[in-house]
Amino acid sequence: MSKRLAQRAYYGKALVELAKTRKDVVVLDADLAGSTKTSDFKKVAPERFIEVGIAEQNMTGIASGLAASGKTVFASTFAVFATGRCWEQIRLSIAYPKMNVKIVATHCGISVGADGASHQALEDMAIMRALPNMVVISPADAYEAYAAVMAMADYKGPCYMRMGRSDFPTIMPEDVKFTIGKATVLREGKDVTLIGTGQMVSSCMDAAEVLFKEGISAEVINMSTIKPLDTVAIAKSVEKTGCVVTAEEHSIIGGLGSAVAEYLSEDFNAPLTRIGTKDEFGESGEVDILLKEYGLTANDIVSAAKKSISKK
Repeated sequence: MSKRLAQRAYYGKALVELAKTRKDVVVLDADLAGSTKTSDFKKVAPERFIEVGIAEQNMTGIASGLAASGKTVFASTFAVFATGRCWEQIRLSIAYPKMNVKIVATHCGISVGADGASHQALEDMAIMRALPNMVVISPADAYEAYAAVMAMADYKGPCYMRMGRSDFPTIMPEDVKFTIGKATVLREGKDVTLIGTGQMVSSCMDAAEVLFKEGISAEVINMSTIKPLDTVAIAKSVEKTGCVVTAEEHSIIGGLGSAVAEYLSEDFNAPLTRIGTKDEFGESGEVDILLKEYGLTANDIVSAAKKSISKK
């Protein structure tokens, strides 16, 4: 049985490891270090930690300046603030000059729960994916979050990584290796391709098991890098299955579903059904209830798979 772990906890663990091995790493936070777990880095390398306070635009400018002086910078806060409050600064101070800044955001998606619409980032991948030079990452679980942080530290250039608030199942091996821009096939199949990102990868695996019991063979792909999109993995799978479902804890506008749709529209005549929020804000509530209300469960993926198959 898989463990249930919070991605942000393993972000903190990765930062501690980087503090020990990389003297060029500097970490910034905007008054939420306890929640984002950047406080773990502060405990071991306080001289390389900057608490900016509730000033996200300033944090972005400081991060850019530090990167210009040769530092590898990690800047964190909640996703609605990390992307929405300072998008212009990210665009002009980080993405345009290709600064070596890693924006790592927590509290993404509907699973933020009781904090409600104001804090449930459902548009962050869309607005970051639109920026030239920006890598966009959404790890499947805590173990992959750790591996992704280490990969971003080695990558020279701007990155955005989103993580959830809650504990959720681990599906990757604890020693997983992460390569930016490479998807992972977690389950082979021939009837339908399920492409998930973030915690929806776990739901895709659950859905595949349900479909298997009904005689439907589903291939499951963990698309942990949204940009650059692994179109080679998509093509190889769709050539076998002929139809696709995408699943993300994000709006279907601008995120994984849009990225896959854009690719398929140019190169494949394959039916696609997108699982995600439908051009709407979230609301306050219990996580399991919200996931069900907004159509983000394994059962919803099962229904979407059958819909896509019927259109082949």
